[in-house]
Amino acid sequence: MILIKLGGSIITNKEKPLSVRRKTINKLAKSLKKINEPMIIVHGGGSYGHYWSVKYNMHTKEKKYDLRGVAIVKNSMIELNKIILDSLLKNKLNPYCLPPTDFMSGNKPISKKVKEIEKIAKSGLIPVTYGDALWYGQKKTYILSGDKVMTHLAKILRPRLCIFVLNEDGLYSDLKSKKLIYELRDKRYLISENKMDVTGGMTRKVEEALKISKIGMNVFFVNGNKPERILKAVRNRKFKGTLFRGKRNV
Repeated sequence: MILIKLGGSIITNKEKPLSVRRKTINKLAKSLKKINEPMIIVHGGGSYGHYWSVKYNMHTKEKKYDLRGVAIVKNSMIELNKIILDSLLKNKLNPYCLPPTDFMSGNKPISKKVKEIEKIAKSGLIPVTYGDALWYGQKKTYILSGDKVMTHLAKILRPRLCIFVLNEDGLYSDLKSKKLIYELRDKRYLISENKMDVTGGMTRKVEEALKISKIGMNVFFVNGNKPERILKAVRNRKFKGTLFRGKRNV
């Protein structure tokens, strides 16, 4: 089984609020159609959820945020999720919408519910979930990032590999020259953050990818503008991107 995260930066235009990259999403869907094993898809919020999160000053820490903001963030993520689902259906895939509230309680994943996701994936459906604004309890809410969802699912389901689909080739040792890091085993580089991304931008992705790789799974960062790289990662062929090598694969 494969766990795939479609980053907000690849499915939306983060520089323009509430803008979606439909052509890119369709190209990604066409590539995903060529994967012949069970998969679970997670997607980010990009210029939808993140835009409203910034506007209402909402973060990953549990607090009493503006309830109007919570409602708007959730609504925007449902809107973006529908666009993703429609594209998958259009490309003859069978997506199964799975809001994070189906397997989260507060800020903890419900193990039994997460294991059901694997059964859904192995049935031939493709579970599709996403980052969201979630109820925590005691009138508190928080932002659950799609990157964090990847770690929650990976820890319980132990997929064969995890892929983060980005709007860049991978991680760079130097942002000016865009010198690519082909393999990373520890957090040695500082990654710049998009000021709009309240969930931590690339830094959060690196942190979560390292956590997953320490469990024992390979994690790939690939450029979604070149979706054939997703297939190369899946098929264990040489590709351009960044690999976080899992401990059991060292």
